[in-house]
Amino acid sequence: MSELVSRKPVVLVVEDDALLRMNAVDIIEDAGFEVLDASNADDAIAILESRDDIRVVFTDIQIPGSMDGLKLARAVRGRWPPIKIVATSGRVRVSGDDLPDGGRFLAKPYTSGQVMTVLRELTA
Repeated sequence: MSELVSRKPVVLVVEDDALLRMNAVDIIEDAGFEVLDASNADDAIAILESRDDIRVVFTDIQIPGSMDGLKLARAVRGRWPPIKIVATSGRVRVSGDDLPDGGRFLAKPYTSGQVMTVLRELTA
């Protein structure tokens, strides 16, 4: 059977810290997802504009550039409503009101199990 038939859900990781980004990519790939990555919101928007198969945006809240992770989450919800949002931070605590409907928050440091659980729930 061809792998194209059972395409993996695509997750876009947005994280400015290269080591944290690589770690998140590894965790998410190990959980069975295809992963794209960006270091800031502007790069993330460019990737989103070029693809129609992204299911989840997994973003840090403190990212450099024209918008932070919360503004990115709202922009994604406005332009691509079906895409699910996971926001992460080690410094900021976020309530459900800060994220678009259905958005999830994971405090850093997160475990691979926490990441896998939330991604599987969002893509089920």
